[in-house]
Order: sequence, then C-alpha cells, then structure tokens
Amino acid sequence: MQISVDLTFSPLQNDYEMDIINFIKRLRDSGLTIIENPLSTQVYGDYNKVMTTLTKEMKRSFEEIGIGLFYIKIVKTDRSDYVADF
Repeated sequence: MQISVDLTFSPLQNDYEMDIINFIKRLRDSGLTIIENPLSTQVYGDYNKVMTTLTKEMKRSFEEIGIGLFYIKIVKTDRSDYVADF
C-alpha cells in the first residue's frame, strides 16, 4: 500500500535549524521520495517502509533535542506526482 505523509518537525529551542536539517538529510538517505518546501516535508512510498523510517528518525530526533513537536498528516495514496491544474 502506498502512502503520502506531510510532516513538520518543530524543535522547541533556540538553536533548531541543524536539528531540522539533520532530520531531513536522514529522510533523503532512506531511498523514499522526499519533497521539501518552506513549511513542511512530504514523504512518499510503501506504508511499511515509510512508517518504519519515520518511527526510527523521529525517535532519533527526539533523543537529540530537548523538546519538540511533529505534526503529521497521512493519506492512503501516493500523491508525489500531483500537479495543480489551476
């Protein structure tokens, strides 16, 4: 089953940029389709691989920071090829 995930990582500390950059770089190395924009990161792929990767990398990020939030939306389809037609 293919899924699309939209997520935002928000470390609640002053020096947060490198934590976000490191998280995104690890997602890029996963082999999944990753699309970034200024507000969030999208992850596309097989449900099991996406969820396993996110579980691992989110846990690692939580261990590396003081306090942080992940906002996540998941849809059951691969929307990586979506192009607005308006």
